[in-house]
Amino acid sequence: MAGERPRPRGGNGRSGGRNGERGNARPSAAVINAPVAKNEEYIVDIIGLTHDGEGVGRANGFTLFVHGALPGEKARVLVMKVKKQYGYAKLLELIETSPDRVGAPCEIYKQCGGCQLQHMSYEAQLRWKRQHVVDNLVRIGKLHVEGETAKPRVKEFDAQAVGDEIVNVSASAEASASSAAQGDGSVHSVVVHPTVGMDEPWRYRNKAQVPIGMAIADLEDGAAGGLIGGFYAQGSHRIIDMDACLIQHERNDEVVRHIKRIGTELGITAYEEESGRGLLRHVVVRTGFVTGELMVVLVTNGTHIPNKDQWIASIRTALPEVNSIVQNVNTLDTNVIFGDETRTLWGSDVIYDELDGIRFAISARSFYQVNPAQTVALYRTAVEYAGLTGQETVIDAYCGIGTISLFLARQAGRVYGVEIVPEAIEDSKRNAELNGIENADFEAGPSEVVIPRWRQEGITADVIVVDPPRKGCDPALLDTIIRMKPERVVYVSCNPSTLARDLRVLEDGGYKTVEVTPVDMFPHTVHVECCVSLIRSIE
Repeated sequence: MAGERPRPRGGNGRSGGRNGERGNARPSAAVINAPVAKNEEYIVDIIGLTHDGEGVGRANGFTLFVHGALPGEKARVLVMKVKKQYGYAKLLELIETSPDRVGAPCEIYKQCGGCQLQHMSYEAQLRWKRQHVVDNLVRIGKLHVEGETAKPRVKEFDAQAVGDEIVNVSASAEASASSAAQGDGSVHSVVVHPTVGMDEPWRYRNKAQVPIGMAIADLEDGAAGGLIGGFYAQGSHRIIDMDACLIQHERNDEVVRHIKRIGTELGITAYEEESGRGLLRHVVVRTGFVTGELMVVLVTNGTHIPNKDQWIASIRTALPEVNSIVQNVNTLDTNVIFGDETRTLWGSDVIYDELDGIRFAISARSFYQVNPAQTVALYRTAVEYAGLTGQETVIDAYCGIGTISLFLARQAGRVYGVEIVPEAIEDSKRNAELNGIENADFEAGPSEVVIPRWRQEGITADVIVVDPPRKGCDPALLDTIIRMKPERVVYVSCNPSTLARDLRVLEDGGYKTVEVTPVDMFPHTVHVECCVSLIRSIE
């Protein structure tokens, strides 16, 4: 959490009974009709989790979001903020504890916003992620999920986050979802498999992106503060310094520790958001899990690096296994990590790694999945859902650096990949050549523009694979898919809400969602990837 808030003054404000009953608290004048009041304490039952991993509690029938609480728990909470239909409360004491609760092993878990579910057992995380997917498919996608029955709808789920917007599920949509969930025979059933988890759900990330700041100077001896680096405190841009992150590869942690030490010794300053001054903004580390190759990226606020040669020499001495030291220049007032200019300070422009026997060249700004083991599981599922026999033409929209495309090319007749980022397309072509794959072609541009042109040129797809960003597919692309009428569509998603929205469009356009496999790409966080199989059901 970003910080502690004081207890209310005057009286203890505690509940006078169970199940959210309160004593003599008076409602705030700003929220006269609310059945709870700011700075008062209540006993609440936690009945669910939000998509952000916050517990959903009830006090006098009013919804309170409680960070750190788990379903099935009873808690004493302090109300921090009250809005018209819901509020936020701080967990003070657990009265009844969930059997799914475990001790979070990370020392800074309560301060850092990186992981949201370390206090939940891994088995429970996998169950919750599957249910999170199911809930979105039913409530937003209006799909009937096999084995699921209609459940009472509660206020906290009336608003579903879709991309950067809040989409309210209408009464008619809710009715449709309820009818579908009852299995009235008018809709088909979608199979949602158990979430594919990891045998060892720690130390899985091959990429670290660490913001850098300055330590507060020691006022007693006048020593200047050195560099710190870690993660932002939840809900803020205050950096929590750390030396170890339990979901990062150990070498990523080692690199960050050395960069902070060397930078401090050389008098390197950290970028300050408020003033726009200072040099080092982020340290990005990329590790090849199979090859062992290592890249260090210094994201700087300007092109000039003081003591550059000494810094490079010190990094190479401390990290003799490093293959690439890169500078990325970002002088903009932005939360985006990378700028447009990238230059290699020493070593190779890329490092190499492998996924399921396919070799990839990875540059500083390449999109490359951060969990190699789960990426293989996800992409193998995508190939399975594509139903390839060796003759099919496949289009891979949002192809990135060609990861899924090259998996598909091993079993397809021909694969066409499209991606809006030109640098990624160059990486795709290089990766195809690197692996001797000759049945894959790549082109830069928007999918919704390039694919219709391909169709006019006589390229028709038997299978279309999409792997969009969190905002989901561009509506024009969905329309293109429906018009192009491939026999199969494989949808790889990192956001269940936009996935469900897009599946509804494809269903209305003549496709049937057959099965969904959630994959736990990011253990101990609220994020879940999905691979979905759709087949064309009407002409």
